[in-house]
Amino acid sequence: MQIEMARHSLAHVLAQAVTELFDGTQLAIGPAIDHGFYYDFDLPHTLTDADFAAIEAKMTEILKRRADFTRNVVSKAQAQQIFSANPYKLELIAELPDDEEISVYYTGDGFCDLCRGPHVDNTQQLLGWAFKLHAVTGAYWRGDATRKMLQRVYAYAFPSKAELKAHLHMLEEAKKRDHRKIGREQELFALMDEGPGLPFYLPKGMILRNQLLDFWRRVHTEAGYEEINTPIMLNQQLWERSGHWFHYKENMYTTQVEDQEFAIKPMSCPGALLYYGMRPRSYRELPMRLAELGLVHRNELSGALHGLMRVRGFTQDDTHIFMTREQIKDEVKANVALIQKMYSYFGFDCRIELSTRPEKAMGDIADWDAATDALRDAITELGYDYKLNEGDGAFYGPKLDFHLSDCLGRSWQCGTLQLDFQLPERFELEYVGSDGQTHRPTMIHRAALGSIERFIGIITEHFAGKFPLWLSPLQIGVVPVRDEHNEYANEVAAQLRAVGLRVQVDAGEGNMGSKVKTFRQGLTPYIVIVGDAERDSGTISLRVRTGMQVNQVSLSHFIALCGEMISNRHTELHEIL
Repeated sequence: MQIEMARHSLAHVLAQAVTELFDGTQLAIGPAIDHGFYYDFDLPHTLTDADFAAIEAKMTEILKRRADFTRNVVSKAQAQQIFSANPYKLELIAELPDDEEISVYYTGDGFCDLCRGPHVDNTQQLLGWAFKLHAVTGAYWRGDATRKMLQRVYAYAFPSKAELKAHLHMLEEAKKRDHRKIGREQELFALMDEGPGLPFYLPKGMILRNQLLDFWRRVHTEAGYEEINTPIMLNQQLWERSGHWFHYKENMYTTQVEDQEFAIKPMSCPGALLYYGMRPRSYRELPMRLAELGLVHRNELSGALHGLMRVRGFTQDDTHIFMTREQIKDEVKANVALIQKMYSYFGFDCRIELSTRPEKAMGDIADWDAATDALRDAITELGYDYKLNEGDGAFYGPKLDFHLSDCLGRSWQCGTLQLDFQLPERFELEYVGSDGQTHRPTMIHRAALGSIERFIGIITEHFAGKFPLWLSPLQIGVVPVRDEHNEYANEVAAQLRAVGLRVQVDAGEGNMGSKVKTFRQGLTPYIVIVGDAERDSGTISLRVRTGMQVNQVSLSHFIALCGEMISNRHTELHEIL
């Protein structure tokens, strides 16, 4: 029994339970999703968490009836008759072609729902499943803010109680790691009412961000990329030329300057295209690898905003590669390898998804097929498995999406690689080949970290705020045992700072224990303690974030150890011997 099929069947059981409990319920839709399912309801009763126990009990009762899931194929007119009292189903039916095969599913003798299926054969097959309702939220019908607000009930569902228990435990751990909580406690960033979806970076957060960006720049410089920076606002004609005005305008912020329409960029690719087209190009310049940390803005609904994970203004680590068709496969391979290498520094595993031509797409189908084959062949030759997402590509080309798995097993979509024959055509880009003739380059749009803001949110939760030494805003706290050790503490700090380490000395009021506790609460990787023995021997004693304590360590050895950890960007702290 497929997990998605079982979860979809449980969504029907949820719908049946709610209709039996609350008269006047109107059903909308109810798909399976990761870890469970949901169903959207139009209800005369406002659901709360207090209703969950009764709904779950009713679902269990329905399962114990051991009713068959029966599929009936009906005509469009018959479907409209069956659901004549349900405006949501009628709207869905009206959009179907007249010759479309329409299926309805019955559970037992009474409950019926419009559905393509498939479903399990009998509710008895679901009796061993563990499920738990966990949220009810508002959801506009069909995602349209001008339509009616429905009530969406979410549930977790797993084949066994043990798997459900493990998932709930993971969620509890995730709450402790919530980047919004850690960001507030560690004073990394702030989210303010004056700028919804527009993060404020605080001094410690700026250190973290800059370390991440320095890492990104070093990787791309070594890989042969040149960094550019393009304007944050460009005129309507450019966005019409790129196609974004027609395919993406609802997500763009626009303004007028001297009676001319402008848009704040939601992505940086048109600027890179203008750069390429500034002068004639030769095949000897290709592949041309351009990198940009572009500040972009997208018009997200306020209800979708979530910490750093979903914002309105963010920095995208865009790269744009212009190349000949013969260079496509090698460039795709090199970029997939670069992305995987970058993720490895953070201890992330990664899976790849290949998305193909969407319904609203630009360009010739033959170009799309060639681009899709190029991506598929490249990742296959590299030996990577991939999941196929039919029709989920960008409007200008197929793409690879890179999904990270963090320490809790959660998946995050970060990197993307999109192959594009369309925009070089629309911008009339050319290069002179070795044959002396002009040719059209092919383009790759690629991001590794994706949104810098989102990636910071992800690694904050992945590390639970215990960032590796190279990323930690404060790397070392120095604590003198008593006031007479302040001078030596400052000498030690000066030597650490001289090699570029970020150090803070706490020589203020309070005893040694309270100072150590403060640094621990700040998740400082190393706490250096100096007293009589350390001053007299020219050493230091250490308290490591992992809980280890080491006394009278050579300062030069400690400095060398820190240098090794930072240069190799280790994600785990070394033990100090």
